[in-house]
Amino acid sequence: MPDYNPRQVALQQLAETAARINLPDPIHQKLSHPKRILTVSIPTAMDDGSERVFTGHRVQHSMERGPCKGGLRYHPDVTLDEVIALAMWMTWKCAVVNIPFGGAKGGIVCNPKTMSLGELERMTRRFTSELLPIIGPEMDIPAPDVYTNPQTMAWIMDTYSMNKGYVVPGVVTGKPVEIGGSLGRETATARGCAFCLIEALQALNIPIPGSTVAIQGFGNAGSYSALFAEEFGGKVIAASDSQGGIYCADGVCVKDLMQHKEETGTVVGFTGCDAITNAELLELECDVLIPAALENVITARNAANIKAKIIAEAANGPTTPQAQPILDSNNVFVIPDILANAGGVTVSYFEWVQSLQSIYWSADDVDKRLRDVMLNSFRAVHEEATSKHLNMRDAAFNLAVGRVAKAQQLRGIYP
Repeated sequence: MPDYNPRQVALQQLAETAARINLPDPIHQKLSHPKRILTVSIPTAMDDGSERVFTGHRVQHSMERGPCKGGLRYHPDVTLDEVIALAMWMTWKCAVVNIPFGGAKGGIVCNPKTMSLGELERMTRRFTSELLPIIGPEMDIPAPDVYTNPQTMAWIMDTYSMNKGYVVPGVVTGKPVEIGGSLGRETATARGCAFCLIEALQALNIPIPGSTVAIQGFGNAGSYSALFAEEFGGKVIAASDSQGGIYCADGVCVKDLMQHKEETGTVVGFTGCDAITNAELLELECDVLIPAALENVITARNAANIKAKIIAEAANGPTTPQAQPILDSNNVFVIPDILANAGGVTVSYFEWVQSLQSIYWSADDVDKRLRDVMLNSFRAVHEEATSKHLNMRDAAFNLAVGRVAKAQQLRGIYP
């Protein structure tokens, strides 16, 4: 959508929620604006001896319920409006699963695919140096996002720690396990999505064994979502990535498909499957559709053709606001992104707690705690939706915005 502005979408969602829950106007106005925006220049020495200046943003939307939490993305299309919207959505995501964080987001306008590891490290460390006054375990805790990873977090942690004079593992999450990262973090987004999906299937009285699943986007979240769907008895009939997709009515072996993707870089060409496009995958007859890649893939143009009974939004923002009423009219049950993919930030919270206490949990302990959080959150949202005759997205926003507003109301304004 060339005219799509994520910040305007985020503000529209907040305004609609404010009207539904009778949010006092002063609180609505406060939540419409980020607490803090920092935009910096990042001069970076390149491998060829030249120097380039990149632009980086860090937006802190809310600290009403705790320190800010949110990812850092490296992408040529990063804009300040996008980062502001993502920070706001992080506030609601943390609130809907009731963990004590506010929302933040960061981004650097760059093309990491054309940069060496050394260039990425130097850019990251310089950006971290610019962020020193506004990040920290009690203030703002970055995490990986698009084209950043545990190594990126290790550089940030080291740069911050060197400036403090002692090791501060709690300044980031999503870092390598060897330096304080949490077990279970890699699969957390997908596992949290799977927990929600099981609850949704039960709520709709759809038999879990044999339920058919199509997954758009076979990266980390998508591939592990497929694996967990298979583990609980689902049948993965289609998957896709940026190069195309595959379809097999009898279902695929997800581990074999993951190995094929690892070896070839794509799901395309997997043995025994028919080739399909990403657009065709979205419109397949199936019980569950998991968009796990791009924003704005379900729009007013194709929403009426969606045949899935459940959409579990493992990606951020895969459904446009214009598409939601069409899905509602066709009784498509949508598990919204701020709930469906909140497993990642939930285990980031667990990692932060472990880092602060220097006590580390087993993978089983992490998964059990994640299950408890996701099931409680899903049930609370479903109860709100059922009791007030809302779709799940509106119900999730009601709970999330209401929790942040209550914190703001109790704290008041200083001075």
